[in-house]
Amino acid sequence: MDFDKLDKDLTTIVEKRIILSKKSYADPDYDDIEEELHDLEDDFNEAYSQHLEAELEKIYDKLCPDNDVLLASAYLANKYTPMLADARGIVSYEVKGPEGVPVESEQFDRQDVRIVLIPNPARFVMQINGVSLKDLWRSR
Repeated sequence: MDFDKLDKDLTTIVEKRIILSKKSYADPDYDDIEEELHDLEDDFNEAYSQHLEAELEKIYDKLCPDNDVLLASAYLANKYTPMLADARGIVSYEVKGPEGVPVESEQFDRQDVRIVLIPNPARFVMQINGVSLKDLWRSR
């Protein structure tokens, strides 16, 4: 798998989500941006779901074996916060608050446990009670 392309495609989706989150439903180009975002997510699932779902299966086997793995795009957050760019100009992102896919795990009884997909590097992060705590998988 080309992890650089994965990050590029994932970043494009995240940036489009950020743009869309700043618009109201009444904005004249809201529907066009939303449709473009859905197309990007469909393309992302087609290109990467097989590999990412295999990684999610491994995560679920350890963390929450009674839960079902979803399409890769389901793990995208609704809101991302861009961080400072590195020396190469690549922006990393963080996610604050409860985002991603909720999972039930006996290991974390009565806590809000979620898995969220974040770019640069592409990674699945475990959140507990809205706080990103641990990378469960990283592309590099």
